[in-house]
Amino acid sequence: MSNKIKKCIESSINPLTDLNYESAVEVLENPELKIKLRFPFKGYEQQQQEVIKNCLNDSDFQLQSIIRTHKSKKGIKPINGVKNIIAIASGKGGVGKSTVTVMLAKSLQKLGANVAILDADIYGPSMPRMLGDYGKPGSPDNKSFTPVNADGIQSMSLGYMIDEESPAIWRGSMITKALMQMVEETRWNNVDYLLIDLPPGTGDIQLTMVQKIPVTATVVVTTPQDISMIDAQKAFAMFEKVEIPVLGVIENMSVFQCPNCQHESHIFGQGAADKMLKKFDTHLLGQLPLNINIRQEMDTGKPENVWGVDSEISDKGMKIALKTAQLLAKLPVNINLDIPQLKLHNI
Repeated sequence: MSNKIKKCIESSINPLTDLNYESAVEVLENPELKIKLRFPFKGYEQQQQEVIKNCLNDSDFQLQSIIRTHKSKKGIKPINGVKNIIAIASGKGGVGKSTVTVMLAKSLQKLGANVAILDADIYGPSMPRMLGDYGKPGSPDNKSFTPVNADGIQSMSLGYMIDEESPAIWRGSMITKALMQMVEETRWNNVDYLLIDLPPGTGDIQLTMVQKIPVTATVVVTTPQDISMIDAQKAFAMFEKVEIPVLGVIENMSVFQCPNCQHESHIFGQGAADKMLKKFDTHLLGQLPLNINIRQEMDTGKPENVWGVDSEISDKGMKIALKTAQLLAKLPVNINLDIPQLKLHNI
């Protein structure tokens, strides 16, 4: 019976993401029927329940969210305290990638996940300002760091350790070492999704991440401009070449919303994301507007005022985060990490 229910649910469509539930569902029948979805959906329980009810013939059931650890590249050891790592990338600077990273983090948190952010932009760390001033990382043993708690989001950035106006005049080897220290020596605590805010390009930091960090998947950020799309395609192609899944594309600054009359104008053009979708056969995770409220609140370190409230813009963010999490849930699960007590051999 459970297999029949599972197949029915897997073929159903999530009305919020337009994705089916394939590979993202677990069904348990004893002692009572439990349906587990492998992604967070707090605030959207009713929509999920209505879809599942159509497969159960009015049977009672419990609906739960369970976030599994998914596979990364072979030969790279996992990061303690972290289930999944999502890299947020772009080929070009100035597309709002850090803003999108914070949006995803706050939205995933609102959906019920434990979230962390690693600011990997060594030359231009912006997370301390965008998340708000929450102090500096601790070091209880002078060997490791405790991440900064930014309103419930665990955060690590070089910007917490140096003055905001001080430049990081470092060579590639120093950047690589700093990045690995922040990843491996931070005491991440029960993180469902660690978002890595990458600098633009396909250089040292990106290559280090690919070779040494167990990245689960990536998200590519672009704007509607063709020049932005061209550079974003380079980032997309790089991840495909190194066999790291790309969950999809987020088009930032898609339209300009007039704060007075709410008229929308495509001042940066349109269609870049559509071209990428056709070329790479990927997903459009969503589109965010060029909005003055986003800029003001992010500049003053108050992301909660944008992404934590109930508004049209925050709803866009929530649905982008939900689609991102559901697509990640479709990836193969790392069973050995999810069930450490399971032993196949007694040695």
